[in-house]
Amino acid sequence: MKHLIIFAHPNTDSLNATLKQTLADHLQAQQHDVVVRDLYQLNFNPVLSLQDMQGQRAGQVASKVKREQEFITWAECITFIYPIWWTGLPAIMKGYIDRVFSYGFAYRYDQGVQQGLLVGKQVVVINTHGKSTAEYEESGMDKALSLASDMGIYEYCGLRVKRHFYFDQADRADAATIDTWRTKIKSEYAA
Repeated sequence: MKHLIIFAHPNTDSLNATLKQTLADHLQAQQHDVVVRDLYQLNFNPVLSLQDMQGQRAGQVASKVKREQEFITWAECITFIYPIWWTGLPAIMKGYIDRVFSYGFAYRYDQGVQQGLLVGKQVVVINTHGKSTAEYEESGMDKALSLASDMGIYEYCGLRVKRHFYFDQADRADAATIDTWRTKIKSEYAA
């Protein structure tokens, strides 16, 4: 299977980087094709410009955006790995979605009806966050996060969300907890 990992964390020694490497190694050991796109290492420009917006409507995107779209087209399963910051995606990941999941590529409107164009592809999301799962459930933030990303981005574009991992209290996770999370990714990812 062709796996694309889209990763967003500025620290190459972060927990998120550890989880990314765990997944990449696991998939490669199973003989899957794996491509990792590290948005910070790519220095991906997250700013959706007026030129971008005008180009999207005309079916024209910047060459770096087109390259990312080619990876998405190639992939059968796309995994997004990023921390939850301020109850959402890091700015670089949000900008990636804004620019790469463009009108005419990821979605369009047919006679006023929205159509996802990335049908037939799976998505896995791996998130870390600081609050506990109980705190997120109590406030309803768990549902809000799922609605905003799973439904509002991925399903909107026709992708099927296969799994969404939330690893809580990540800023204080000890080695044993991190090992448990790594094992969970390998056992529940179900490539």
